[in-house]
Amino acid sequence: MTSKALSFSLRKRWVKQWGKMNCDSVPREEIKSFVLKRARVSNYTANHDLRCLRSLFNFGLKEEWISSNPTRGIPFLPVEKKVKYVPPKEDVLKVIMAADPDTKDYFLTLRETIGRVGEINRLPWPDVNLAEKYVILYTRKKRGGNLTPRKVAMTGRLYQLLSRRYAHRNKGKPWVFWHRYWSKKAKEWVEGPYKDRKLIMKSLCKKAGVKYFRFHPIRHLGASILDHENVNIGTIQRILGHENRTTTEIYLHSLGQSEREAMAIFEKVSHDSHTETKKELSQNG
Repeated sequence: MTSKALSFSLRKRWVKQWGKMNCDSVPREEIKSFVLKRARVSNYTANHDLRCLRSLFNFGLKEEWISSNPTRGIPFLPVEKKVKYVPPKEDVLKVIMAADPDTKDYFLTLRETIGRVGEINRLPWPDVNLAEKYVILYTRKKRGGNLTPRKVAMTGRLYQLLSRRYAHRNKGKPWVFWHRYWSKKAKEWVEGPYKDRKLIMKSLCKKAGVKYFRFHPIRHLGASILDHENVNIGTIQRILGHENRTTTEIYLHSLGQSEREAMAIFEKVSHDSHTETKKELSQNG
């Protein structure tokens, strides 16, 4: 991870903390104090900062800009891992139906591709192949931060949706989804693809009368549906665009058939043992 891959907020925070110091002279104790300070937000946030700092210093070591990594040996804070809330497909449908037509198309594209928000936000028409019925999605969630493509086959519903949008598209705009917004940086109205749509979820969940969820759980739901229908985990991994199988396994919230069969065996064996124990006690009594 290079400094280019780091968010502006992270760099701004670090410059404010150590901007007047050389990287070689940042005390380890100061970094520990900084991490604990960030833990006031959450341990997850603190660990994220520590992980980024460690990567940055390791990059400096690799380039021989510095002689040591002051984050080495600083432990990550404990984080209680919980099962992520995945909305039932009925609730996702309610939110889709509560949306305006353009946002409804956006939701359906997310659901039908099981893609990431960033991938759908940047999706241009040249990456939509209506003739062969697939889309090409690009993600940066790979080592090195390079955009990596993958093909995702279109469902029938997605094909109809994208065919309709293509027929009525603005030929001057290359994106499937775009908007006009006020740019604080440019201080003018600009047109371009979406970068973030977090705020819309709260209002739509409230309007639909369902428990609040964000965009990403829709992706978890899609993975769980495929798993429930016994789709091979390698295929699910390729559809999701995961580099590691373990990442895909995190997404699979449904109980597989093998787990159910295993517990059925456990129940049978434990029940038989319990019966034998009762027989022995009755005989001894």
